[in-house]
Amino acid sequence: MPQRHASRLLEAASQIILGKEHELQLALSCLIARGHLLIEDMPGVGKTTLAHVLARLVGLHFQRIQFTSDLLPADIVGVSVFDRETSSFRFNAGPVFAQLILADEINRATPKTQSALLEAMEERQITADGATLPLPDPFFVIATQNPSTQIGTFPLPESQLDRFLMRIRIGYPDRAAERALLMGEARRELIERQQPVITPDDLIELQHAAQALQVADRLIDYVQNLLAATRQSNEFAGGLSPRAGLGLLASARAWALIEGRDHVLPEDVQRMFPHVAGHRLHLAGDGRPPAPAALDRLLQSVPVS
Repeated sequence: MPQRHASRLLEAASQIILGKEHELQLALSCLIARGHLLIEDMPGVGKTTLAHVLARLVGLHFQRIQFTSDLLPADIVGVSVFDRETSSFRFNAGPVFAQLILADEINRATPKTQSALLEAMEERQITADGATLPLPDPFFVIATQNPSTQIGTFPLPESQLDRFLMRIRIGYPDRAAERALLMGEARRELIERQQPVITPDDLIELQHAAQALQVADRLIDYVQNLLAATRQSNEFAGGLSPRAGLGLLASARAWALIEGRDHVLPEDVQRMFPHVAGHRLHLAGDGRPPAPAALDRLLQSVPVS
C-alpha cells in the first residue's frame, strides 16, 4: 500500500513537470526520508513549480517565503505585538508555521535571516519570547538557490547546508518535453486545478514504512566505509559527519521503498550519495563544492563488501 501512494504521487507530478521523472523521484525520496531539500539551478527551470506541485498533490499547508536582502528573521518566524485590550503581548506566527515551506532564492537573504530557519529545520520547533512552539507534522523546507556566480547572492554557511538532507538540480528539459511545455497549458493553471492524490497521513505512512525497511549489516559496513573514505581523502577538506551517514541511509531506504522493495541495496546508497554528500563536501585548497566526477571517483574507490 505505501508504495502505491508513491506511485500515484509520481504519476500525477509527472503530468505537470514534464520529462523530470528522476528528479521528482529524488525529491519524493527526500520527503519520505523526513529531510529538507535544496534545489540549485538557473532561474526558470521549474524549481518553484516542483515545490508547489508536491504541496498540492499531498494536500500540505503551503507557504512561500521570497528571500530578499531586506528580509528579517521576524518575517519568517513571527513577531510579538502588544495587545492593548489584554495589556499583554500576543505572538503572531510567521509563515514558517506551515507543513511545507518554500524558501525561494534562499541565498539572496543575509546570513542572519538564513539562520532563522536553523532551529526550525533541525528541531522542528521555534523559540519565541522564551517559549518553545512546535511546528506542524509533517514539516518540510524546500529551498531554491540560484548559482553563486549571480549578482546579489550570499553563500549558505556550512551549518545551514548540513540541515538539507539532499541537494538536487533540475536542469533544462529535453527537446520533446520543452515542446510540450511550450504548446501546453500554463503550469500554474494546471496546479490550481489539481486535487490531492494522497493525504498528509499517507505521507507519514510512507515515512514509517521507509524507516522499517531492512538494512543488512554489510550495507552498514559499506556506508561506514564511504564516510571513512571522505575523511581520509586528500581531495576533500574534511569528511562527512555521522549525521550525513544517517541521512544517506534514510534517503536510500526511501528510494528502495519507491522502487517497491522491502530491503536496501548498495545501488540505492550509490544513487543517493552524490545528492546527500555533494553540498557537504568541499575541495581541499579552494573550498569549492566537488564536481560530480570527484564523487564518482570516491564511489569507485570504495568496494561493496
